[in-house]
Amino acid sequence: MNPADHPAPTATAPAASTLAGPTPTATAPAASTLAGPTPTATAPAASTPAEQLTLRVLSALLREDVLGLRSRGTLEQRPDGPWLSDGSLALPVAPDGFQADHAARLPELEVDGARLTELTAVLALLAERADPLDRPGHLAFAEECRQTLATMELHDRVRPEVHAELAERYGKDVADWAGPRAALGFEALAAFLDHPVYPTARGRSGLSEAQLRSYAPEFHPSFELRWLAVPAGRLTVHGDGPLPAWWPSAEQLGVPGEFATVPVHPLTSDEDFTRIVPGAVLAPEPYLEVLPTLSMRTVAVAADPSCHLKLPLATATLGLRNRRTIKPVTLVNGAVGQRLVEAVAAREPRFAGRILHADEQHYAHAEDELLAVLLRRYPEGLDDAVSVPLAALLAEAPDGRLVIDHLADRFHHGSVPALYEELLRLLVDWQTTLFGHGIALESHQQNTSLVLDGTGLRLLYKDNDGPRVNTARAVRSPVRELAALVAEFRDPRILGEQDRALTDLFTTITGHLCTASLAFGLAAHGRVPLARSLELLRTVLGEAVDRLGPAGQPLRTDLLDAERLPVKAMVSAGSLLSKERSGAADINKHYTDGPNYLLSGDRS
Repeated sequence: MNPADHPAPTATAPAASTLAGPTPTATAPAASTLAGPTPTATAPAASTPAEQLTLRVLSALLREDVLGLRSRGTLEQRPDGPWLSDGSLALPVAPDGFQADHAARLPELEVDGARLTELTAVLALLAERADPLDRPGHLAFAEECRQTLATMELHDRVRPEVHAELAERYGKDVADWAGPRAALGFEALAAFLDHPVYPTARGRSGLSEAQLRSYAPEFHPSFELRWLAVPAGRLTVHGDGPLPAWWPSAEQLGVPGEFATVPVHPLTSDEDFTRIVPGAVLAPEPYLEVLPTLSMRTVAVAADPSCHLKLPLATATLGLRNRRTIKPVTLVNGAVGQRLVEAVAAREPRFAGRILHADEQHYAHAEDELLAVLLRRYPEGLDDAVSVPLAALLAEAPDGRLVIDHLADRFHHGSVPALYEELLRLLVDWQTTLFGHGIALESHQQNTSLVLDGTGLRLLYKDNDGPRVNTARAVRSPVRELAALVAEFRDPRILGEQDRALTDLFTTITGHLCTASLAFGLAAHGRVPLARSLELLRTVLGEAVDRLGPAGQPLRTDLLDAERLPVKAMVSAGSLLSKERSGAADINKHYTDGPNYLLSGDRS
């Protein structure tokens, strides 16, 4: 991108800093999770990071039937509780009910009568038994687990100090963390949580502890970006209007000549960019202080935190194949996704001012996934609002309470159930309305934020580059712009003429990740009884589906009344199996199935 009609920056940004500091010696309490209640057991619950990770991994392997126990095992009662056994393997289990019938009850696996309690031994056994074509994926997953355990142990050491410094910087009560800069504090809190589905989400492939401390969101560090000068005309640029005043020219970066400038994350700066664009020059000095968001590859500009830069990272999260680079097509799809959302919101008066979306129309790339940038601008008027990603609601605040407790105290007279209900009613109404127009968003808990202030609750969306669209519905929509917008998508996986891809995405994202995981998590923390929150969720979904009339029938059939629900099979598709072996066209939309927690009591 070229700077246009703006003053030159007057100073180099401050040197990098971090909240991590020295490693504290005290051990913090175990991190909470959005994944629902820990299965009950007669034995003590897992207490160490290794035991917690082993439980999560064994539960995921059971859910995706990697062990074969789900399909071949039978339930048997032993003196200590229920076990699933196939005669060779046996796993102590407990009822789950969220995305699986059972979850691991104890961090151990029995193999021919011998107990394996070390996760490395369990994974080595699975790799040995795997098809030779799948063995590299199993070995890679074992490395993911090793890195994740190291990160979890690091989290336990640093959490108290990070929390203390966040409180000092933004205030002791997180309900007062207003504005775009303070919103980054919530991203830091959320980074200590586990993912509702993927067991090794806190691990980041190939990064050292020093790199995590310097660049990962849970440390809330600041650092300076590197910049690449790209010969003029070698970038594909999209977006109108001038760049922000802080965007440097090549000359300001010490590179004279006709160049456009593109920010580069420090973790990617050692790439050979001349391979991508001959004549590209890496500026000699870093420039522009930024802070990481929860996604890590997206950073906020310290001096202008309503502006975020999404940059490629040569690492992976949520699976070996889930690389954090940026494919140019996703930039195109994200820009179209934003306009799609805004077109529907403009057509539905009840969502006026209540559904917000970040501006994602400005981007540049060089036809390579390691050389790209998205300039994301958040809406104006949020300086006095508290913006919290759904992923942070069950995070531990600096005072030890949950973030949602603080928000309920300030905005809902201390009632967590009231806050949950208001969130449900707006989010479900909005997502079912989109479904009526033939659209399902991959707006998971990281890409959906609550915005709270004196005007009430609003929802803020970003990064909608992977929707599913039923073109037959979209072209019939009263929103006339939809047909033309849909034609702009550049990923054939997005478009189809059936509803099943939409109901699957709606179920796994809006259902599991954004609403049900919160219900199970609130129950685990003793905030709202599970039966109460699930009944509310079913009621709100039913009312929203009824408002659609006949157009809502697929959601009623595939979600409300289905015996089984689709569940992401992220370990298999993301790590263990190649795409050829798993058959997954999209590793984030590859499914197994689980029980329907929404069924009425007489059917569940």
